[in-house]
Amino acid sequence: MELRRITDLPPYVFAEINRMKLASRRAGADVIDLGFGNPDIPSPGVAVDKLCEAARNPRNHRYSASRGIVKLREAVAGLYLRRFGVELDPEREVVSTIGAKEGLAHLMWVLLAPGDTALVPSPSYPIHLHAPRFAGATVLPVRLGPLSGGEAGTDWVASLEAAWQAAARKPRVVIFSFPHNPTTAWVDLAAMEALVAWARERDVVLVHDFAYADTAFDGYRPPSVLEVDGAKEVAVELYTLTKSFSMAGWRVAFLVGNAELVEALATLKSYLDYGTFQPVQIAATVAMNEASDYPLEVNRLYRQRRDALCDGLGRIGWEVSRPRATMFVWAEIPAAYAGMGSLAFAKLLLTTAGVATSPGAGFGEGGEGHVRFALIENPQRINQGIRAMRRALPKL
Repeated sequence: MELRRITDLPPYVFAEINRMKLASRRAGADVIDLGFGNPDIPSPGVAVDKLCEAARNPRNHRYSASRGIVKLREAVAGLYLRRFGVELDPEREVVSTIGAKEGLAHLMWVLLAPGDTALVPSPSYPIHLHAPRFAGATVLPVRLGPLSGGEAGTDWVASLEAAWQAAARKPRVVIFSFPHNPTTAWVDLAAMEALVAWARERDVVLVHDFAYADTAFDGYRPPSVLEVDGAKEVAVELYTLTKSFSMAGWRVAFLVGNAELVEALATLKSYLDYGTFQPVQIAATVAMNEASDYPLEVNRLYRQRRDALCDGLGRIGWEVSRPRATMFVWAEIPAAYAGMGSLAFAKLLLTTAGVATSPGAGFGEGGEGHVRFALIENPQRINQGIRAMRRALPKL
């Protein structure tokens, strides 16, 4: 049987690490999992309680609305006003999605067609590279640079301009994400302003995956692209409760911003789904309204883990940058092991130290030469992994 769309996908290098990790655990090994960015911090208690209460009400067992219940959309509009000073119309500028990946992938269906092109940073979170391809479009990777926890700034806009000028067919869409996964690179509001000005001049749609909107440290506050005057003319943003509120499995996210694009996605989704289970939507509403400070507690834990990992790697001779945002550390492979490549090096860490990481090659060509650590173990377990890596990497 001849298949479509999935046949050109590259090998999923993370799958091999996951397979080895499972095999090690089945054999009785203790694996310290710093690979898959799957938050381990509990969701807000008030949301869990509301979910249980709402699930017991049979009226909530019926189909819901694909664009999200009214109170949910009002709650995210309220959150944007409090945190970013951005006014959103809950009826025209907000649609609920079943996680940010679903929203991004389906948004590409209404923005791109075969023959169109999209600009995407490299390295990048895999769905950013592949969502345009699922819509039949061509992806033009834009080198983000050898950044590890650093500021991308307006250099990112200069890179976009160079890619734009070199493109045979002018791109219609730019997908970007700051703070950035996997590199943890970040931008300030001035960089967002430059990006919006660039997009308005070229009639390009900006799609900002704001997954780490609230996951930041050391006084840094990630800016929303919608804070920029005129951004709603060209930009939409994906905001999710996954990391901020540690609600990964709940699959609650939103597309906000340009009303025409929000409505286009809502129209498509009305044919595809009936939205997230209504008790989940009700509980998510309560989380945003009644646990608005929960991201501060989440960040406190991630900051402790970041410090434990970065300090520990430094002690064993592996110097890495201390990220100002995200739940990751992006680490260049030590020079003595760089020739192995990221997949072989990740396998080495897993088989000899019992530490699982994500190989940089899985994030596109720009990711080779690095591994990504996810901060999903407590500091004690991280320090245990540091000691194991010290023994496993004698060339450091």
